[in-house]
Amino acid sequence: MSKKLRYDKNINKDVVLCETTNHRVSNVTSKALVNDSIPFSKRWKHIPFFKRNDYNGAAKVCIIKINRNEYTKARRCLDDIDSFYKDRLLLNII
Repeated sequence: MSKKLRYDKNINKDVVLCETTNHRVSNVTSKALVNDSIPFSKRWKHIPFFKRNDYNGAAKVCIIKINRNEYTKARRCLDDIDSFYKDRLLLNII
C-alpha cells in the first residue's frame, strides 16, 4: 500500500503583508520582495465612495499578500526599505 500524500498545513494560507494607496510605494515594495526571492501576490482593490475617508480620498488600495511561512523573511525585507516609503505602508502583524 502506498502512503497517502500529506500537505503542509500552510498551503494556500496567504496573509496580508501590507497595504498602500501609493503606486510608487507598491512598486518599491514589490522590487524589494523580488530581490529577496519572496513569492507574493499583489492586487489593486477599488474603494467604495463612502469609505474613501478612511484612505485619505484614494480610489484604490494595493494589497500585497504572502504565504504565512515567508512572513518573518518578508518583514525583515521591508525593514530594509527606505523610511520615506516604509512610512506610507500599512503593515499587518500576524
